[in-house]
Amino acid sequence: MNPIGTALNAVGRLSPTLAARIAFPLFMRVGPRLPVRADAAATHEAAVRDTITVNGKRVTTYQWGQGTETVLLVHGWRGRAAQFARLVRELRASGFTVVSFDAPANGASGGRRTSILDYLDAIEQLQRKHGSFHTVVGHSMGTLATLVAIHRGLTVGRLVGISGVAEADNLYDGFRRALRLRPEIAAALPELFRSRVVRDDSGVELFSSVRAPLTADIRMLLIHDRGDRMVPVEQSERLAAAHPRAQLIVTEGLGHGRILVADETLDAVMEFVTSGERVASS
Repeated sequence: MNPIGTALNAVGRLSPTLAARIAFPLFMRVGPRLPVRADAAATHEAAVRDTITVNGKRVTTYQWGQGTETVLLVHGWRGRAAQFARLVRELRASGFTVVSFDAPANGASGGRRTSILDYLDAIEQLQRKHGSFHTVVGHSMGTLATLVAIHRGLTVGRLVGISGVAEADNLYDGFRRALRLRPEIAAALPELFRSRVVRDDSGVELFSSVRAPLTADIRMLLIHDRGDRMVPVEQSERLAAAHPRAQLIVTEGLGHGRILVADETLDAVMEFVTSGERVASS
């Protein structure tokens, strides 16, 4: 048993709500930063970097290329833009401009904690700079952030969700599993999220794209590994069921992270992004 989880469960026997309040800062804390892999370093260094301010935190942004169409890449929890290095190279070779960012407390950005609202702020700032996006590719929680951003007005033609989170409830479940928390403690987390992060009831339903599907005009590709231990494949299956026109590809043996660099993933994403499009090279 995780010692933190043991202590929280002890408190939770007396007051699940108090235990959830104690746990909530941990829920928002990202943890050790993911390093840049050696095979991603050259692409990472080749980016044009800039900074934006997200809820008082310095956020590093990245741009590769000067194509006529722009693709946005959104990493997941404890991720970074460099995880998409192979995809960046493929997109650049096809003539796209590629932009991304390291969310607060991730990669090269500042802060120790983050939330999905930080992701939304960063995405919205990048749209104001670059205009509408041809495609957004989200990994893990980056998929959920993109889904919510689209509901909030993000202009995008296509969405790729890799190992995607479809509902915020999955984030609470993952946190509960990691610390082996009593179910009644985890059950108190959504209310804390509403009151401390969302701050009101408006738009809370948008944090589930199963209950609040996107409109049918947005093309969607979902890729998920059956053995993903971080985000169960059922998340993408439920998302696909809520969006009948979505294409779902289920892989085997790629897990939660390696799926980003697998040939199977890259081939499917590039076919989806470039189909029916003629993009001028820069």
